[in-house]
Amino acid sequence: MCGIIGYIGDKKASEILISGLSHLEYRGYDSSGVALCCDDKTYIYKAQGKLNNLVEVLKTKEDICSKATKGIGHIRWATHGLPTTLNAHPHTCNCKNFTLVHNGIIENYQELKEELLSYGCIFQSQTDTEVAAHLIAHEYGKTHDLLKAMQNAVKKIKGAFAFCAIHNNEPDKIVVAKRNAPLIIGVGEGENFIASDIPAIIEYTKKAIYLSDYQVGVVKKDSIQIYDDNGNLVINKVEHLPFEAMAISKMGYKHFMLKEIHEQSDVVRNVLSGKLIGHDNKINLDEFKLTQEKIKNITRVQIIACGTSLHAGLVGKYIIEKFANIPTDVEPSSEYIYRDTIADENTLVIGISQSGETADTITAIKQVKEKNAHIAIITNRADSTMARLADSLLPVNAGIEVSVAATKSYMAQLISLYMLAIYLMENKGITKFDNEIKKIKQELIELPNKIEALLENTDNIQKIAKKYSSYKDFIFIARGINFPSALEGALKLKEISYINATGYGAGELKHGPIAMLDENMPVLAILNSGIVYDKVLSNCEEARARQAKLIGVADYIADKDKDLFDDLIIIPPVCDLLSPALNIVVLQLLAYYIAEYLGKDVDQPRNLAKSVTVE
Repeated sequence: MCGIIGYIGDKKASEILISGLSHLEYRGYDSSGVALCCDDKTYIYKAQGKLNNLVEVLKTKEDICSKATKGIGHIRWATHGLPTTLNAHPHTCNCKNFTLVHNGIIENYQELKEELLSYGCIFQSQTDTEVAAHLIAHEYGKTHDLLKAMQNAVKKIKGAFAFCAIHNNEPDKIVVAKRNAPLIIGVGEGENFIASDIPAIIEYTKKAIYLSDYQVGVVKKDSIQIYDDNGNLVINKVEHLPFEAMAISKMGYKHFMLKEIHEQSDVVRNVLSGKLIGHDNKINLDEFKLTQEKIKNITRVQIIACGTSLHAGLVGKYIIEKFANIPTDVEPSSEYIYRDTIADENTLVIGISQSGETADTITAIKQVKEKNAHIAIITNRADSTMARLADSLLPVNAGIEVSVAATKSYMAQLISLYMLAIYLMENKGITKFDNEIKKIKQELIELPNKIEALLENTDNIQKIAKKYSSYKDFIFIARGINFPSALEGALKLKEISYINATGYGAGELKHGPIAMLDENMPVLAILNSGIVYDKVLSNCEEARARQAKLIGVADYIADKDKDLFDDLIIIPPVCDLLSPALNIVVLQLLAYYIAEYLGKDVDQPRNLAKSVTVE
């Protein structure tokens, strides 16, 4: 993995490939490469590191770049083999006539490699992708037809893949295939495009065909043919792409992450639009397809997600159990798929993913669908694989998120889960929280203004960030509904500053982590006014007694308690149950400014990918 682009037409392929790859940089990568076709030959250029390194290579190849009107490109996030130029895509075969780029992981590559070695194939890289290149080339040697070679090869491959392949003997086409990895064909006039994600092609076309699993396609400049796994010609719907090119502009902000943090007030408005009319009105959730009778029969909720989405799910557990009174489990998708799947027709399964292409979560959703559970998907991408698996699709409408570190998508997921929890409560006929729910609904309506007020003055957060940017370790603590906020705040700091940060339930501090506390270990405590305020305050006292630097994030701190803290960040007043939506803005900003002071690549942190399409 991580990003694919292909072009066939009459324009300069190199410019389109580089432009497309630049719009996929947000996914995270460590090397890049392109294959350019002209005069019935293929020229491969690769570079380690940032895309600019490849651009510099291509500047010395203007004779090829000026003539090539077909090509494929790739940015790689290393899975098999080091992030070197040799391991970068595209990969080829012994005869050098066949060239391939690939997203995904080939699970049986070792077995296939042994077989291919027996045929005399010579391997240059450490990648599983090169195995696929040799395999398809080997099949081409038997069929002398690129389409048939691809069809035969994919039947032998286990795992996930999105393939984009070319052959010198068939210069008029690009052949593509997919299984459990996203791939789309952009439809143009006298030209066509291939990409792993919409931003790569959005400035060239607004029309696309989404490939389904096990499909193989032949893309020419004036035609597209798609075949199912039985070799039958099929017709896939041409769909309108949901994004505009403006969505991938920084709009004057230094980084996409800062822009996306500032977009969160509008994100909340978008999620609430049409769903929450006023505090006296019931939640309108037309996208949720269970009848009121079936909602009343739900006996269990399972939330499946990874990373930041998992933390949103933990907040969801708290509010679903409180208001809808349904036992709720939250589990990492990567763990869920390796144990017995216990679910039935009375189980509601909520899959959460920003991209909708998270491989572990997709596998988990497929497993639980076999148990007849109702699948609700919360995603930022209504065009994604997970969205197409949904019984109920709850799109969060956050707009494209470019920075690898999730911010506005997390906010959208949180608000969507509040909407769903209240909707379940209202449809179950639970009335004991009516007055409390009215207050929460009103605060949800006011939340965008409070986020904007917080973002209008970040001087204190910037000052604190600079003060603590030299520390190597950090601890975040909270209780109750803000425990997930501590986990997410620590994750944000780790992701973009590379500071070793860990989130704990504040009550767990004395059960081990307290051994690490001294003057070199800052502790950030989230202690909003509410039922756990006094308990978290006591945990702060424990940290202070060990000489830890103490940062407080709260909507209120009593005057008598202020001296306990080295630094305080006060958020606008908010009810305890909704406080995660404001606290997280502070933690996102703190992580951002620390990383910026350290000179880190905020939008593209090392080793990370925006969409993790491998298990």
